[in-house]
Amino acid sequence: GRMFTLMTFTRRLLVIALLCVVSLSCFSSLSGGNGSPASFTGFAAASDTGGSGSSISGGDSKEFRSGSQKFTFQAEVNRLMDIIINSLYSNKDIFLRELISNASDALDKIRFLALTDASALGDGDDAELEIRISLDKEKNMISLRDRGVGMTKEHLVQHLGTIAKSGTSAFIEQMQKGGDVNLIGQFGVGFYSVYLVADFVEVISKHNDDKQHIWESKADGSFAVSEDTENEPLGRGTQINIYLKDDAAEYADQDKLKELVTKYSEFINFPIFLNTTSEVSEEVEIEDGEEEEDAEGDSEDDSEDDAEDSEEESEEEESEEEESEEEE
Repeated sequence: GRMFTLMTFTRRLLVIALLCVVSLSCFSSLSGGNGSPASFTGFAAASDTGGSGSSISGGDSKEFRSGSQKFTFQAEVNRLMDIIINSLYSNKDIFLRELISNASDALDKIRFLALTDASALGDGDDAELEIRISLDKEKNMISLRDRGVGMTKEHLVQHLGTIAKSGTSAFIEQMQKGGDVNLIGQFGVGFYSVYLVADFVEVISKHNDDKQHIWESKADGSFAVSEDTENEPLGRGTQINIYLKDDAAEYADQDKLKELVTKYSEFINFPIFLNTTSEVSEEVEIEDGEEEEDAEGDSEDDSEDDAEDSEEESEEEESEEEESEEEE
């Protein structure tokens, strides 16, 4: 009996040892062979979209700019975008709430940095910590601009192209359980809500430590980043250009935007400006001198017309006399 128990115990030890070996080999394959945690960059190697063609405006053609570096979103980011794009969630207004919230965070960051380094804030307009929103009806585009901390090229690739936050997986899991898209901001991935209303997005950003760059994507599984040589310098901060879908035309309305900005600016500590346009009709008074000139011009025209009429009448009388003479 003791011999049987000992053999059974030995077999169990062997099984446990084998399981440990298998577990270690699996961990090693995920971590790269050295036992350290796996490093997921979240995007494929960059490819150059350059060619002999000239630089094309992504907003106009909705194609990546010539010479830009193209990246592939990580699988979970693609899943996240698919959920958002195909969402039947009726309240798409939240995209503006999330973008305003992100802009406010960027302003908070530069204000904090300026506490220890006043030069970080800059001078003139750059020192104005504000958010500006504008509408371009011709391009069917909404622009949101902040004077926050901005992003370097590396930040654009990492923050807007990879899973830098664990909230992405948590949000996807929540949605698979029938969760609400409205909660997207709680998972730290609120930026992607812009694709509730957009079919193309540009993010133009300038950080104090880098040149100005453009991030662009149609949410088709890839994005591109390039140095910005076509837009006006931002100084510092970020501008997001949102090209609206056909079924999001309601947001190309000035009154609608004003309503949303008022609604979502309640707890924001920075001023938000909405650039508006309006048509105004005014009556223009004619000065006395201009009226006299017009009157003189009219009288001269009338006298010329009278003279022409009298000449025509005399010619007709002469022709009638000639006809009567011929008849005689």
